[in-house]
Amino acid sequence: MLHFLTYRTPSKFLKAFDEYAADSNLNFVKIISSIILILGTISRTLAIVFHQDAMEIQGYDDLSLNNWFQLTFSVIFLCISIYAKNKQLPLLYKKIIVLAFVAFFLTSAFNISYIISLHNTKNTLFVFLVGIVAASLFFAIEYKYMKLLVIYIVALYFAATQFSHLANQQKIVNFMAGIILGMVLLSFSRYSYYFKSSHFVQIKELEEKNIEIAHLNNQKGEILSFVAHDLRAPLNNIEALSQMMLFEKGDQGETKMIYNSALQAKNIINDLIEAVRTSQPELQKETFELNPYLQKIVSKWETNTDRKIVFSKGNEHLRLSANASKLERVIDNLISNALKFSSVDKEINVLASNVKNKAFIKVKDNGIGIPSELQSHIFEQFSKAGRKGLQGEKSIGLGLHISHKIIEQHQGELLVNSVENEGTTFTIQLPLV
Repeated sequence: MLHFLTYRTPSKFLKAFDEYAADSNLNFVKIISSIILILGTISRTLAIVFHQDAMEIQGYDDLSLNNWFQLTFSVIFLCISIYAKNKQLPLLYKKIIVLAFVAFFLTSAFNISYIISLHNTKNTLFVFLVGIVAASLFFAIEYKYMKLLVIYIVALYFAATQFSHLANQQKIVNFMAGIILGMVLLSFSRYSYYFKSSHFVQIKELEEKNIEIAHLNNQKGEILSFVAHDLRAPLNNIEALSQMMLFEKGDQGETKMIYNSALQAKNIINDLIEAVRTSQPELQKETFELNPYLQKIVSKWETNTDRKIVFSKGNEHLRLSANASKLERVIDNLISNALKFSSVDKEINVLASNVKNKAFIKVKDNGIGIPSELQSHIFEQFSKAGRKGLQGEKSIGLGLHISHKIIEQHQGELLVNSVENEGTTFTIQLPLV
């Protein structure tokens, strides 16, 4: 329960936390000294403007002296903290500056309590308690240095009671109050240090875990890439041999099945290689007319399938600057999906238009659509939105993820609009030249 009283930052993270805490503490020195300087200046200005009224305040001379004390040392610490931040002082020097400032801050708070209470601080502890809470809250100070501050506070109370005109009984009570407040300061500061240190350690451990995960992920990607590359060579041979057999002996069912399976496996391997690639090569772009480009892609599909694919184009000329092969891969994937998820008697529509100086390429089907709960996942890697096609075609959930990534590389957008059992429209938006 009181673990924070004996807490020590793990040695593995101690140096890093010391540097972090020292810089954070110096930043608070600058902020708090600035606030003290502003408040002190306002108080001094009001005392000058309303001098007669100020003179009637009980203990004005002592308060005025404390005000000058605050102004002087707040300026000193403000300058020192700025200098220390800019010059990157050694860690020990930073700790000494922070320790001295906290001592000044607590002394200033004690002085106010001492003056307002007419040298009997047990009667008015509010200001000093605020100082203790503020020092504990903002500053992360090690146990050995905090013990010095506690000793300083107790000694300050003892000295103040000795110079007061209180009875010995009152002096003892004040001294005991000093000891109690010293323990309060130690407890509060230890809890603050424990909270900040443990939070820092958790963040560092999380960073290490993330680095480890990234390393393992890179290793997984490298292994997967090697395997995919090794598999691609025999699949190329199978594809080439089956293609030759089809050319020589005509359309045989088994040979056609071998050819299609090899082609499908090769496409899956290409998707895997693309998905695990950690760094994307720079896009090699070219400028071309969009309508003839799309017409060529649609004609290729019409040659390889008996399904009806209709291309609709506007009258205007649309010029793109893009990587033609990568963009073709995206459009091929969208047409393939449209065919996969719509019945053979339904046509597929490919449309091109200009909307607000952007090329809109739409691939529309009248198929089974995408359930609303899956639509937010369709662009994820190995998406759980992947489904079998109407003819049993399998999906590993990479095609749309890769397509989305390619369009993003072109500074464009890939959007989806789908209603279940009514159809799906994928829209590619790309800037025109």
